[in-house]
Amino acid sequence: MKRIMLVGAALAALLSTSAFAQEPKTLLNASYDVAREVFAAENEAFVKTHPGVTIDQSHAGTSKQARAIVEGLEADVVTFNQVTDIDFLVKQGFVSADWQKGFANNASPFYSFPSFLVRAGNPKNIKDWDDLVRDDVKIVFPNPKTSGNARYTYLAATAFAKEKFGGDDAKVQDFIKKVFANTPVFDTGGRAATTTFVEREVGDVLITFEAETRGIAKQYGTDKFESVVPSVSLLAEFPVAIVDKVVDKRGSRALAKTYLDFLYTEEGQRVAAQFGHRVHDPKVAAEFKDQFPEIRLVNVDDVFGGWDKIQKDHFASGAVLDTLYGSR
Repeated sequence: MKRIMLVGAALAALLSTSAFAQEPKTLLNASYDVAREVFAAENEAFVKTHPGVTIDQSHAGTSKQARAIVEGLEADVVTFNQVTDIDFLVKQGFVSADWQKGFANNASPFYSFPSFLVRAGNPKNIKDWDDLVRDDVKIVFPNPKTSGNARYTYLAATAFAKEKFGGDDAKVQDFIKKVFANTPVFDTGGRAATTTFVEREVGDVLITFEAETRGIAKQYGTDKFESVVPSVSLLAEFPVAIVDKVVDKRGSRALAKTYLDFLYTEEGQRVAAQFGHRVHDPKVAAEFKDQFPEIRLVNVDDVFGGWDKIQKDHFASGAVLDTLYGSR
């Protein structure tokens, strides 16, 4: 009997080792356009404690990424900047309906908001959303029809106008029309808009996530660019999810979860903060507190009634965005 038990234990260990060896050692993370640097750093930190693992990246506007996954891009995880694009994957059967319960903070490991980047010295004295509709100001931000980054800008500007005009829809829409009219070019994604502003030297102000504005100022120098935080902006969560249909096919669910869990660890949070993202971990948030100006953030639930209503009222075909964008 003892011999049988030993043989059984050895066989179980062998099968376990064999199964482990067969588990994929690579993951594909499909992410948003301006997240290249932060995830390069996150991935480097992750693989140090997971030798033999490789994290591959794909970057584009998240709406484009979601469509690519449906069309065959085998991404194990998504790290998006827009809830609606993960919900699209839910409707297509790629992500489970309860995906936001899988990780803390509505599956958003860190957050940011639309903010401003101006040229050194802020020659046009751009301080708040009001300044964007002045005749002497030219704006750069990507196309809200193709970029999640730009949709946050559109929603943040709308939220500001709702407060300013007491919810008067006609005045709010006129405000957004002026914002669009002051934008000479609409690139398809956030990084292309950054290139237009920084390298092509188009425009007086770039609107993008605060993390991106801080990264640009750090990379190119505060003698060339400076960040401006407006009085109020819209909370931009960066939701993450496991792509169930892909991980079940590849057998990579355990590694996918371990990777996304890492983004919530103290180390993962510190990496995000170093790249200009605001984080939830109390210790790390306190460590970087002096680097982040205070701002009043509003959220989509309070201002717009949630993402489902936003999708219907603003982003659906023929909805408000189509009307305002088409009249620019």
